[in-house]
Amino acid sequence: MSPHGENCGSYQIAESDMELQQQIEQFLEGAPHAVIGASDDRSKYGNKVLRAYLQAGRAVYPVNPNAKTVEGMKTYAHLRDLPQLVYGISIITPPKVTERVIAEAVELGIQHIWLQPGAENEAAILQATASGANVIAAGPCLLVALRFRDTDT
Repeated sequence: MSPHGENCGSYQIAESDMELQQQIEQFLEGAPHAVIGASDDRSKYGNKVLRAYLQAGRAVYPVNPNAKTVEGMKTYAHLRDLPQLVYGISIITPPKVTERVIAEAVELGIQHIWLQPGAENEAAILQATASGANVIAAGPCLLVALRFRDTDT
């Protein structure tokens, strides 16, 4: 069953494939982005999402408080540590961490948030949508949207 239009707890996700596609286009139209949960392990999605941005020639910052570099790039501990405000964030974290990340994103005024499958946290999604953010959750993966090719693992 398609996740589009389903009610996920107290929040509503995209009503249709067209609405979801519009959300994705809005998310991708700006720059730069940050990958929260970027990993130096190339088999993990936090690394694959970062590489997807890089393969697509997009400006991106890795965020992970436990790593100094990922894919040769300086890694930042928190969104507030980035050298500039980002247009959007991709979140690849456990749901408990997602809640803290979204609280920080809302505080900073970040309006485009994509929770990769497995990172969803209902309270965090409610907070982000209440702030007016464009929130993508409950299914779509950025790797598909950017046509990631995992050819260099």
